[in-house]
Amino acid sequence: MASDRDAVLSIIYSSRATVPFSDADLVELLKVSRRNNAGSEVTGMLLYRDGRFLQVLEGPAEGVRERMAVIARDARHAEVLVLLEEGLSERRFPDWTMGFVPHESTPPDEIPGYLSAFGLSDDDEDSQDAVRALSELMAWFESTAKGAQKDVATNTATPLA
Repeated sequence: MASDRDAVLSIIYSSRATVPFSDADLVELLKVSRRNNAGSEVTGMLLYRDGRFLQVLEGPAEGVRERMAVIARDARHAEVLVLLEEGLSERRFPDWTMGFVPHESTPPDEIPGYLSAFGLSDDDEDSQDAVRALSELMAWFESTAKGAQKDVATNTATPLA
């Protein structure tokens, strides 16, 4: 029997975009992702910068694994690497079928864990440094999500000034 701690599966992965994504491409990707994630009861957060994706998916294990399988087969993604997989007692992003917080005005070196998390390789998966970097990045994601106004109509977030 699953414990309360395992009620929600959370997977954080990174990948390299095989083609450049314009703002319009990202908007379209988010629309499709939100629709698909809602159908699988999956929520999460997406970070895209300089041709790299870092994404948090959370929800029922079956739905999260289904979404990961789709992403792994998607020709727009290469070098898909699961950085952290863990059971949670509750979701970090319960209201976002796919939250996206643009941070172009925030240099990557000012986002805790960002550079370390994007620099991880297969060899780093179990290292304490990798877990620390991802923990710092998740804390930043969560604080950004809490400090953002949610546009209910589009399920997007706009950073507060």
